[in-house]
Amino acid sequence: MPIITSGTGVITQINVFTCAPANQAALIALLAEGARSVCDVEGWMSASIHRGLDGDKVVNYAQVRDQAAQDRVMARLRASDFFARNAALGTAHPGLYEVALTLGG
Repeated sequence: MPIITSGTGVITQINVFTCAPANQAALIALLAEGARSVCDVEGWMSASIHRGLDGDKVVNYAQVRDQAAQDRVMARLRASDFFARNAALGTAHPGLYEVALTLGG
């Protein structure tokens, strides 16, 4: 389950993908497959995949405990053909983040 709390040290990778609307469902399926392939990596925490209502975007919100875990996850994905398959379906715009503030009501 995602943890959205500041000061935890958790690293969140937010990756916004642009894709052809015809590729959106396949991209979501591939991201789900990728998440399942790394969920046993030490320090992996969660993945949440969001379907863009406009049809040409997908967002993957993935969390790990720390940078070492992020490195292990990326190494596992690199060792497979995941990134090439991903690039065939859309363009990734990744970034690593830490929670600075949460506000709820």
